[in-house]
Amino acid sequence: MPLTISTVNVNGIRAAVKHRSEANRGFLPWLDQAGLEGSGLDVVLLQEVRASAELARDALAPALAEGWHLTMSESAVKGHAGVGVLTRGEPAAVRVGFGSAEFDELGRYVEVDLDTDLGPLTAASLYLPKGAALSDAAKDIAKHDEKVRFMAEFGDHLGRLVRRRRHVVVGGDWNIAPAEADIKNWKGNLKSPGFLPHERAWVADLLAAGWRDVMRELFPDHAGPYSWWSWRGKAFDNDSGWRIDYQLTNKMLAGRATKAEVARAAAYDLRWSDHAPVTVRYE
Repeated sequence: MPLTISTVNVNGIRAAVKHRSEANRGFLPWLDQAGLEGSGLDVVLLQEVRASAELARDALAPALAEGWHLTMSESAVKGHAGVGVLTRGEPAAVRVGFGSAEFDELGRYVEVDLDTDLGPLTAASLYLPKGAALSDAAKDIAKHDEKVRFMAEFGDHLGRLVRRRRHVVVGGDWNIAPAEADIKNWKGNLKSPGFLPHERAWVADLLAAGWRDVMRELFPDHAGPYSWWSWRGKAFDNDSGWRIDYQLTNKMLAGRATKAEVARAAAYDLRWSDHAPVTVRYE
């Protein structure tokens, strides 16, 4: 049986599940209906949950009642960050964080081990800091340096994880567009956080170390497909987006990726997040 995994930054789970209109009923109907080629989802990686585990379970109660299982890492900072993994059954193991004294309590990373029809799988949800371009402002310096520290520590963890002898996927909001094809207006963003040279070099180093960007491999000559658009202006209407949400896998799982899509809403008022789900089917 195939394994279908989706990753999505929900921009606040309590807001995402709201029934905005008959046409836009939020995250829960999407969860029921999403999938590829007639198969539903098996794993959903969530970022920016921005709620305690208790409040997140309340928001997701209908899905949990239908058999979904939620694993969460909430942030010690109330209403900030938070990552989770929805699975069809209870994971065999859970690991919160990646051994960082600074970041493990901030709701930015969680791993689960699952037994699947494809074999043992480690699935992880990541919400990497946005960062900032360097300036004279103390706030920008702090955000820039925080992201650099996170990438250094997390890069060491990924170096170990990619060598595991099992299927591995790390999906999430990476807050880095790896290449020019991943931003509609890349020339205008050369000095923007998420497209800075050292950030793109970090992703390139991950790929050189054995990680595989399965969406890009399935769409090698495609602009995007973008997964995030600003709420402001006409960014969504003009498809002026960024590809900052993706699934990196080890070699073992990458060879099983057969189909992928970004579930971009058909219209601005049909969105329940400023990000779109990125879904990959593995067989």
